[in-house]
Amino acid sequence: MPGENLSRDEARERAALLSVDGYDVSLDVRSAIAGGNGEPGVFRSVTTIRFRCNEPGASSFADLIAPSVTSVSLNGRDLDPGEVFDGARILLEDLAAENELVVDAQCAYSRTGEGLHRFVDPEDGEVYLYTQYEPADARRVFANFEQPDLKAPFRFEVRAPEEWTVWSNGVGERADGVWRFAETKPISTYITCVVAGPYHYVTDSYSRDLGDGTTLEIPLGAMCRKGLAPYFEAEDVFLVTRQGLDFFHEHFDYPYPFGKYDQAFVPEYNLGAMENPGLVTFREEYIFRGKVTRASYEARANVILHEMAHMWFGDLVTMEWWDDLWLKESFADFMGAFALVGATRFTDGWITFANRRKAWAYRADQLPSTHPVTADIRDLQDAKLNFDGITYAKGASVLKQLVAYVGQDAFLEGARRYFKRHAYGNTRLGDLLSVLGETSGRDMGAWARSWLQTAGVNALTPQVLLDPEGRVSELAVVQEAAVIAPAEHPELRPHRVAIGLYRLQEGALVRYARAEADVDGPRTVVTELVGEAAPELVLVNDDDLTYCKIRFDATSLATLREHLGSMTDPLARALCWSALWNLTRDALLPAQDFVDLVLRFAGRESDIGVLQMLHAWADSALVHYAAPDWRLRGGALLSEGAERELYAAEPGSEHQLAWARFYAQTAEDPGDFELLQGLLDGAAAIDGLDVDQELRWVFLEPLVAHGFADEKALEAELARDDTASGKRHQVRCLAARPSAAVKAQAWAQLVESDALSNALVEATIAGFSQPSQRELLAPYAEKYFASIGRIWSERSIQIAMHVVRGLFPSLQDSPGTLEAADAWLAAHESAAPALRRLVLEAQDDLARSLRAQACAAEAGTGAEAGTGAEAGAEAQAD
Repeated sequence: MPGENLSRDEARERAALLSVDGYDVSLDVRSAIAGGNGEPGVFRSVTTIRFRCNEPGASSFADLIAPSVTSVSLNGRDLDPGEVFDGARILLEDLAAENELVVDAQCAYSRTGEGLHRFVDPEDGEVYLYTQYEPADARRVFANFEQPDLKAPFRFEVRAPEEWTVWSNGVGERADGVWRFAETKPISTYITCVVAGPYHYVTDSYSRDLGDGTTLEIPLGAMCRKGLAPYFEAEDVFLVTRQGLDFFHEHFDYPYPFGKYDQAFVPEYNLGAMENPGLVTFREEYIFRGKVTRASYEARANVILHEMAHMWFGDLVTMEWWDDLWLKESFADFMGAFALVGATRFTDGWITFANRRKAWAYRADQLPSTHPVTADIRDLQDAKLNFDGITYAKGASVLKQLVAYVGQDAFLEGARRYFKRHAYGNTRLGDLLSVLGETSGRDMGAWARSWLQTAGVNALTPQVLLDPEGRVSELAVVQEAAVIAPAEHPELRPHRVAIGLYRLQEGALVRYARAEADVDGPRTVVTELVGEAAPELVLVNDDDLTYCKIRFDATSLATLREHLGSMTDPLARALCWSALWNLTRDALLPAQDFVDLVLRFAGRESDIGVLQMLHAWADSALVHYAAPDWRLRGGALLSEGAERELYAAEPGSEHQLAWARFYAQTAEDPGDFELLQGLLDGAAAIDGLDVDQELRWVFLEPLVAHGFADEKALEAELARDDTASGKRHQVRCLAARPSAAVKAQAWAQLVESDALSNALVEATIAGFSQPSQRELLAPYAEKYFASIGRIWSERSIQIAMHVVRGLFPSLQDSPGTLEAADAWLAAHESAAPALRRLVLEAQDDLARSLRAQACAAEAGTGAEAGTGAEAGAEAQAD
């Protein structure tokens, strides 16, 4: 990565100097198939940029990362590539008022998912290409000015193998062997896109009568690899797409501005999806090869809508620099959930938002790297790491709170004015606050200072006093800064919250009173609930209006311990589960207590997404937060509970599938592995459980990791599933084998070689780190800290991030590992800030694990799973 960074100051200086009138980009990718299954080679890229300079005679630079440059011409004057190109930048001196730059380069195909990615399908040998640029990898494909505020129209042309189809942002036609695409509207470099290959392509259309009497016609397309075509549910993709287009047109009052709407599901994709206008790209894992739960379909619909919202928030109106990344990502995250609930069959989408998206935000906001929603992004490496839980999920949560604060109508009218005022332009925070202030009549500056320009998450705890008749005489909400070092982030914020009072009625835990209140400052009295009968549970932030960590008083926590499964409202139940998980992570509720709650109540959870999240949390509680001497017992309890629920679930149901997957994940003893093997070879069966190919791999991994299946079994399984997906599963399972030689080989593939593609790097890391193999992995803690500096300097940032995050020795959860991380940070103060951030975050996660383990050990393990809830209640109620 040396020399590839771009600072905010450099970008501002260049934007003040230059404005871009247009790009013509010509790519020749016929070489993509010449290499067969060998290493990817290079392709020719010829770019013409027309731009103006407001200080004639000044100097600037264009961006390009390429193995070689054949020629550079500026205003008809040939420049020596050896003198002006340094591998990442092209020096441009003595600029005129109006300029034309022509760059002819040999650019490299990518195997890391950055730039123009080349994938060879092992199933049929077909080659597929796609581009992925955010935040700054368009320069790996064509010369440009790589910053979001130098927008311009683009014209692409592509020479490709005869049998291929090529797509770009605009409508394309092939003539004389060349694909030529319509000129785009002014857009940023990072959202341009090319997809090429023998993709399976399905079409549809969307039309809508507009208020001016015209009809908007949008051609729709969806594509995937040919090998995935039998599983491609294009009709469902198009259904959600049409529903989303209806919803956003109704609410935004600005017609979709980019012509067609193609959606490409592509292999080895690093992200969930990318909002390239007219050609959205998705990871192909959103095509389901086996049975999945409703939660998977909901997740796919949410991503489709998230990317669609970007057509307005991000593509039509774009942030000036990555400081205001939230202006697109927070809005898309919020609008995705908003449209999901308002336009599709997934009407419980706010439950998923509360349970899953906010969990991501809460974790990120308690790391030492936490930052305001409007972040301080010094350079591109900072930008790469800020696609995080704060920019996405906290920002979306804050917007949800904003809707409660100013009202939905004012919020949407502000969005409509924002689009019309800044179409095809770039904005900062103040531009949005201005229109919201106009439409709401509120002081948006004070709101922004509290919610967007400060970091950290608040905790809200109820305090209840009763009169002699057992009725509420006072109910107050106590607010505190809920971070490890509150002195660093002391902000107390204004919250619009609902407080719900619950009690048991005929065996069900139901709400009997509710009040909304503005909580501000350290303690707020809610007078509206005075006189109500004594509650058995007080739920602060009922209905999930604000962004906060929910705490409980001792009575409420005791009620949840006995009656959580009796709570009838699914959103309230999800909020309680989330709060209990935060207590566990904060070392206020012993991990064994959380596991006990899951064992007793998860089987009654109706929302499949919440159930799957509980499975993930229970596993994390056991692996990272339980006392080490309780792990064996806790693992046995979880596997027994999972098996019990697996047999109890309705045959063929999605709950049965979720429990089957969790059972495989928690398998502990020979009996568990005998059942899993029997389900694979047909010696055992569970009524209604279809062991399809994806589930076979799920069952096979624990068998391999515990030594009950070997490499021959993996070879046989790959023969059954000789596909790209099957290869990724096999690579993960190979690295999971319990052998020192296997771990050494996997380590060498990840650390000493760059031969693996991005997808196989992820698969190898996933297999390498097995919780049941802590002793085997112990030698790699020291090696990790000795290697990461070199990895960061030699690999692309995407691969470096995978390796630095994925190989951190979190399973060596001892003070010694914490000290090693501290020592590395102390010895490498001048290391790249992005690298230091990754290590600091992993170190903080480890420190959190050790605090939670100490809490669990102090509470004691008891006879079964949980005995420490009362101690936890007392600790967090003080």
